[in-house]
Amino acid sequence: MNLSRRKALSLIGGGTVLAASASAAGFLASRTPHTALAPWDLAGSYDDPRLNALSFALLAPNPHNLQPWQAELEGQDSLSIYLDPARRLPETDPYDRQITIGLGCFLEQMVLAAGAAGQTVHLSLYPDGADGPVARATFSSGGVPDPLSTQILARRSCKEPFDARPIDGVQANELELFADIYTDETMVSVLKSLTWEAWETEAQTRRTMMESVDLMRFGKAEINANPDGIDLGGPFLESLMLVGMLSRDAQSDPESASFKQGVEIYREMLAATPAYAALTSDGNTRRDQIEAGRRWLRLNLKCTALGLALHPVSQCLQEYPEMSPYFDKAHDLLAAPGQTVQMLGRLGYGPQTPRTPRWPLETKLLNA
Repeated sequence: MNLSRRKALSLIGGGTVLAASASAAGFLASRTPHTALAPWDLAGSYDDPRLNALSFALLAPNPHNLQPWQAELEGQDSLSIYLDPARRLPETDPYDRQITIGLGCFLEQMVLAAGAAGQTVHLSLYPDGADGPVARATFSSGGVPDPLSTQILARRSCKEPFDARPIDGVQANELELFADIYTDETMVSVLKSLTWEAWETEAQTRRTMMESVDLMRFGKAEINANPDGIDLGGPFLESLMLVGMLSRDAQSDPESASFKQGVEIYREMLAATPAYAALTSDGNTRRDQIEAGRRWLRLNLKCTALGLALHPVSQCLQEYPEMSPYFDKAHDLLAAPGQTVQMLGRLGYGPQTPRTPRWPLETKLLNA
């Protein structure tokens, strides 16, 4: 069945689905996955300064919301952070570069949260070499709050169309402290084409597309049971699920109406972008990637403080064969010779979006 986005909205908003029965309306009104969102409310509620900082750190942005971190408490004042080997993206991130950037976001948010609570964190990266922990942290008193820490609970990755209004020049200059900001209409148009073509390539390449589909969580029950990956919930999407318009099978079939409609929605979203932020590094070691994640987290928080929305669109930076033309073009456009583009994001004025699911802190502790 061919169903346009507008028709789907009219079916739901006009009541064809919702008015089917009072029980259906009640069902749709209760679609918030409270269990999966509980870690947001529990952040900061722990007596141990390390657990307190970790409870905020786990809210950091990360690829496909895989939450690839594990923590091990050591003694009375230290902990080690590990990459969870089960939380990788082998098809789209074969060298774990993006996952490592996500760990950098986690570490920076942990340090910021500790500082807000009056703690200082001494951080040692890869203290036992590449096969050991990503970082070892030692906590002590005397930390000074960073103003960006006040934005941790408000930060979101906004996957919605942005307003057409341009980014304020003063705000763009402030963001230049964290990343390269592109507002020129010609450059923005080029980056719109690049990000769309790269996204479409990922969506039309079977193995990379299925990596995302396998991580989709359909509806409240799946989201609560597995509070990671790509959450597809809320009244609108669950209405589509109720009438068979949205399912895992449909999202696995590029010829389905549901898949095609999803592609169109994403195309419209990418087109509604007035600016971009790019983050580069001179090297591409694990330490460089961690540092890139720390900078990306600070950029996120600064955007939040300025009332701006940021959404990563780094498909063109992925390192698998089908993406090579877009990878090369991104580096030609955004990097100096020898540099690596670590992150690329849409930037603009977007709507407030919901919190994303998280695993409880206790599930991420190796010695809980």
